[in-house]
Amino acid sequence: MSGTKEMITAQVLAEELNLSVETIWRYTREKKIPFIELGTKHYRYRLADVIRALTDSTVEESKADYITKDKKDVTYQDYLKIPEEPGYQFEVLEGSLVKEPSPNVMHQRVSRRMQRTLEDYFRKVDPEGEIFDAPLDVTLSDTTVVQPDLFYIAGSQNVIIKEKRIDGPPVLVVEILSPYNLRKDRLQKLQIYQKAQVKHYWLVNPEERTLECFALRGGAYTLLVSGMDKDVIEHPDFTDLSISLEKLWYKSGM
Repeated sequence: MSGTKEMITAQVLAEELNLSVETIWRYTREKKIPFIELGTKHYRYRLADVIRALTDSTVEESKADYITKDKKDVTYQDYLKIPEEPGYQFEVLEGSLVKEPSPNVMHQRVSRRMQRTLEDYFRKVDPEGEIFDAPLDVTLSDTTVVQPDLFYIAGSQNVIIKEKRIDGPPVLVVEILSPYNLRKDRLQKLQIYQKAQVKHYWLVNPEERTLECFALRGGAYTLLVSGMDKDVIEHPDFTDLSISLEKLWYKSGM
């Protein structure tokens, strides 16, 4: 493949083929589709070449119904009255109650390692800032209560840290994907965080071994950098932050 004028991102390719981005990442990692890797760890594709490569392929994707519809919008006060249910966690996304299984072992392992990386970094560049992890409520409005897997509150934002919750948008939110929450985190929560002006939104997929870093540009999220497998991510907005993806996925070494 030569030239980049006709090249598109994994997100655009997924939309063109009516597939999930996770499927595109998987085919890329397994080298089932042609691609080029840019110097910043971005991957690009030519639609015609990908279609040709997938002509004889069968694509399977998992689906999940995860939202419980109520007749009226669920509020934060309604949310506080929901009884705890072992093995499940709840969020309220723009008035809709969401119930999903608690994270699995791999999810927690990756979360712990990413948290350690972020804590080490922000301790140096923003000693007054804090890294939090789930379960901790973040209220973005009266009808939106989320529990991000990881998030960073800058030292200048201390006013939004309340006794039992965070009342306002963090600077950075990291969500770790599971098979049952792919569409929720990639589509619905991305739009919610964008609307709330969360400056940075990262998606980590342990199964596909990918990291995608979105940032607000002109009020909308732009994919600044991404990587997979053993890539080392150097984020352009966080000087000297280096994330070794290999250390996130594998059991040994940390």
